[in-house]
Amino acid sequence: MSSRHHIDDFMRGRIIAKIEEGRKTTDVAREFDIPHSVVSRLLKSFKTTGMCSRWHGGGRVRSTMPAEDRYIVLSAKRNRRTTAQQVANQFLAASVKQISRKTVARRLRGGGLYARRPVVCVPLTRQHRTARLQWCREHHNWTEQDWACVLFSDESRFSLSSDCRRQLI
Repeated sequence: MSSRHHIDDFMRGRIIAKIEEGRKTTDVAREFDIPHSVVSRLLKSFKTTGMCSRWHGGGRVRSTMPAEDRYIVLSAKRNRRTTAQQVANQFLAASVKQISRKTVARRLRGGGLYARRPVVCVPLTRQHRTARLQWCREHHNWTEQDWACVLFSDESRFSLSSDCRRQLI
């Protein structure tokens, strides 16, 4: 864990005001209980830039603008089956910028879209649905004793609790 503590902008303003009153940097540092080097660096920064606020940020500049982020999310929502690489290729065709698959995935995650593995299941036809409905109507008045004699023998995976940790769509 870092032992550095950042001084907020209000405290920076108070330090600069004390120095402009004519106080020494050592006295100001002792009064605010901060190192002398921090006060002198703050004073030097104030003299060169004219501001006492801290520079926020740093790091790499984002490759896409917020409008482009919305375009990426919208193009993914239009066709839910496209991959992140396909969305990146569509973005390259629409604009001249080239972005990576990971950038697209981050923008989609920021837009609330997450990659999910679809559950493989057999689609039910109209005949399947009518056969199931008929079976249910025939057995709707069975008692618990009748159901105790039933053994399900297909190889489907059943989960009675919700802790199966599978992400379903």
